[in-house]
Amino acid sequence: MSGSESGGAVDERLRRWRLVLGGDADGTGYGLTGDDARIDQALAALYRPESQAPRGSRRGNGPRGAGLGASAPSVARWLGDIREHFPAGVVQILQQDAIERLDLTRLLLEPEMLAAVEPDVHLVGTLLTLGKLMPEATKEAARAVVRTVVEDLERRVAQHTTSLIQGALDRSTRINRPRPHDIDWPATIRANLRHYQPEQHTIVPERLVGYGRRRHGVHKDVILCIDQSGSMAASVVYASVFGAVLASMRSLRTSLVVFDTSVVDLTDRLSDPVDVLFGTRLGGGTDINRALAYCQSLITRPADTVLILVSDLYEGGVRDEMLRRAASIRAAGTSLITLLALSDEGAPAYDHRTAAALSTLGAPAFACTPDLFPEVMAAAIQGRPLPRPEP
Repeated sequence: MSGSESGGAVDERLRRWRLVLGGDADGTGYGLTGDDARIDQALAALYRPESQAPRGSRRGNGPRGAGLGASAPSVARWLGDIREHFPAGVVQILQQDAIERLDLTRLLLEPEMLAAVEPDVHLVGTLLTLGKLMPEATKEAARAVVRTVVEDLERRVAQHTTSLIQGALDRSTRINRPRPHDIDWPATIRANLRHYQPEQHTIVPERLVGYGRRRHGVHKDVILCIDQSGSMAASVVYASVFGAVLASMRSLRTSLVVFDTSVVDLTDRLSDPVDVLFGTRLGGGTDINRALAYCQSLITRPADTVLILVSDLYEGGVRDEMLRRAASIRAAGTSLITLLALSDEGAPAYDHRTAAALSTLGAPAFACTPDLFPEVMAAAIQGRPLPRPEP
């Protein structure tokens, strides 16, 4: 390696360390120019400690300061800078950090701010928590942001969800003594390959595989019961989208219920998940017992019903009564599953004692990613063991 090549590699390492460490050039001896300087300024505005915050900048209430100022224009300029220099996934992380660290929630009530942000699930959750605080001038802009995120999620999950669940529905109706017009010939051939007769060049089937008569009707009832307390914002967004996808399948009868200390049935809005989301009220208390009581009243075919409770299980109602109700639902034959979160964030904070009690009742409780949810639903419909996220 030549001296110039070696020097270039050292400079590149110093440049990267300088961007990682922030501050000035004293620590690395490396100064930044051009785009690097602008990237450094954008990150410093969000992450620079209070002792290093630029003069004249507005300081946050927490341990770190802010270099974004207090106005929507300065924040909009900063959002433009990070979108120019970082990929969309990183922009969403920086944006969420800015909302949390610098208390920018109130600025989201301004239409020009909503036009500048990168739409994502966390932003939708933040907008939904604002609820009635949102002025009329902002509501349309907020609705457009929510619709952008919802439509993107639907494109990502709809085809995979419907194909997996429809396959599960078909397999769950298979019988071994079908009528001739109900025979599933591909499945019958696969089931009888060992009976192939080489001399006759044919298969002599030992058993036929086919479908029962319920194949073309409503086969399963699905009830989504969603905790709308503030910590469940991302789960509410994903559950609403999946609820709309499930409701589009004629083989399922899908209900969607949201709750805090009261219960609201949003089934009639399932044709548009944006309407579902604006029908929620994030941030209230939690009465799981009351929600399960309502869902229990919807169950008319227990053995053909899957009840999905999406909650962190921090019960504000009567916990013992809630567990007794869950036991009653399970005893009747309904499949009851608790998703501690339906999001990409991994294991959430949840009530471990209640989760363990539900699992003992035969109602498994675990966190679920959106990618895993279709497989969980398909397994529940077939009555086979549920897939679990990797530990």
